[in-house]
Amino acid sequence: MNRIAHISDLHFGRSDPELLDPLIRALNAAKPDLVAATGDFTQRARRSQYRDARAFLDRLEAPWLSVPGNHDVSLDNLWLRFMRPYARYRKHIASDLLTVHEAEGFMAIGLNTVDRFRVQRGKARRAQLHRACELLSQTDGIRVVLAHHPFEQDEDIKKSLMKHAHLGIEKLAECGVQLVLSGHLHRWRTEPFLSAKHGRQILQVHVGTGLSTRLRGQENDFALLDVSATTARVTRMVARGRNFEPAGVREFSFGADGWHETGDTEAAGAASKSGTFTAEGRAPPSEETS
Repeated sequence: MNRIAHISDLHFGRSDPELLDPLIRALNAAKPDLVAATGDFTQRARRSQYRDARAFLDRLEAPWLSVPGNHDVSLDNLWLRFMRPYARYRKHIASDLLTVHEAEGFMAIGLNTVDRFRVQRGKARRAQLHRACELLSQTDGIRVVLAHHPFEQDEDIKKSLMKHAHLGIEKLAECGVQLVLSGHLHRWRTEPFLSAKHGRQILQVHVGTGLSTRLRGQENDFALLDVSATTARVTRMVARGRNFEPAGVREFSFGADGWHETGDTEAAGAASKSGTFTAEGRAPPSEETS
């Protein structure tokens, strides 16, 4: 069983300072194998905001993997936006725009879905998808992809779905990806994709914002994912005062026809609220996830 902590949309420059220490404390207490950060580290891609974002990452005890978000390229400095859009991101966060983390049991690939020619709409790049599939073919473990922009979203979302999203998810399904993590919408969602060709092969988890005051009717949150080749337990961690606390659990199993939800999710959610985390920070396994 591997644990991934998924955070997104920290928006330094528009973040709540009272949540900073609680978020770091919760992430470190969870003892994840990887912290997956899916973009929008900054509000306006300014140097001071990037320095704050890097200071946050440096306080994490677990290894982390990141992708840029649309707010991580300058909006008001047009020369920088079009000529060197990722210069500050590369300097302060990650030098590569296709990032890789491999550990026992899983491989995670971070894709850059930012489009410098659009303010918020992203795009899935064919070359990156192809390269990601080449890399993922080298592992027998769980195949995880990070992207700032979601490949699928609810109908009531006003933001445009990223360009080539449907082609992208079909490509990822073809190369055996089982889990896609995203952000951007400041909204929680955990559901299997309904791929036209590949059914429910990929489980999508997109979280809201870990720190930003730019809420969209939901609390600040992040996700803890306990995953194996055939199971996924997704715990939503929500800001309550000066702490991040469990606020519900979804459990899924993976079979011949893809991901399906299992177990009594209401009971699991109630159990998580009452404090199911052990001293090591991990939830005890259920019958479905053991």
